Amino acid sequence: MKRKFVTLVALTVLMNVPGRLMAEVAFQSSETKTSLLELYTSEGCSSCPPAETWISQLKKDSGLWKTFVPLAFHVDYWDYLGWRDPWSAKQFTSRQRAYASSWKSGTIYTPGFILNGTEWRNWSGRKLPSSTTEKAGILKIASIDKARWQVRFDPGADGSKKFEVHAALLASDLNSNVKAGENRGRRLEHDFVVLKLVDQPLPRRDGAYRAEFTLDAKEGEGRLAVAAWVTREGSLEPVQATGGWLK
Repeated sequence: MKRKFVTLVALTVLMNVPGRLMAEVAFQSSETKTSLLELYTSEGCSSCPPAETWISQLKKDSGLWKTFVPLAFHVDYWDYLGWRDPWSAKQFTSRQRAYASSWKSGTIYTPGFILNGTEWRNWSGRKLPSSTTEKAGILKIASIDKARWQVRFDPGADGSKKFEVHAALLASDLNSNVKAGENRGRRLEHDFVVLKLVDQPLPRRDGAYRAEFTLDAKEGEGRLAVAAWVTREGSLEPVQATGGWLK
C-alpha cells in the first residue's frame, strides 16, 4: 500500500510540471539544411492528380522528414468551377501569390511545386535533389499538450538575424469523391495536405530563438503529421525545417 501511494504521488507531480507530458512528441532537424517542398494544388484542377500521385510516393522515401519536408497547399481559385475543394483555403492562395510577387510574376498556377522558396518545374519523373551539406542550424519542436507546441531554433553563425516560425498540421491518406468541376466523377487521394497553418515571430530568448504555437489536431482526419520551418523575418525562403508523423 505504501509503494502504491508513492507511485501515485510521483505521477501527480509529473503531470503537473509545466510543459511536461507523459509522452512528449518531439521532432528535431540535423544541423544541415532540411529542404522544404511545397505543392500548390486543387481538386478543381484536372492537371493536379498526377502531381498528387508524385508527392504521395514520398511517403516511402527514406529521406522523409530527414532531408525534406513535403507540404500540399490546396488553393481556392478553382472552386468557382462548381466544386469546392474541401481542403482549400484563401490563406494558401495568398501564400502562393506572395511567392509570385517575390518573383515579379503576376501568374499563379496548379500544380505548382516550390522547393526551398524557388519554383521547381519539370518535376514529373524526377527525384528530389540530394541532401545538402549547408549548415542551417538546429530546429526542434516539442509538444506541451495536445494542441500546444514549443519551438527552439539554434541558428549557429546566423544568430544576429530576426526569424519567424511557420507550422502546419498535415493529413495523409485522405480521399474525396469529386462530384463537379474538371475532375467530376473521380475519386482523388491526397497526402501531406495542409489542414492548418500558423505564422508568427520567433523571438530570441536566453541565447536561442524560442516560441510557442498552437495546432489543435482533431481525430478522424487521416494520418496526421506536424511540420515546422523557420524563415528570416519578411522572407518566404526557408532556413531550416523539421517534422514527423503523429500517432
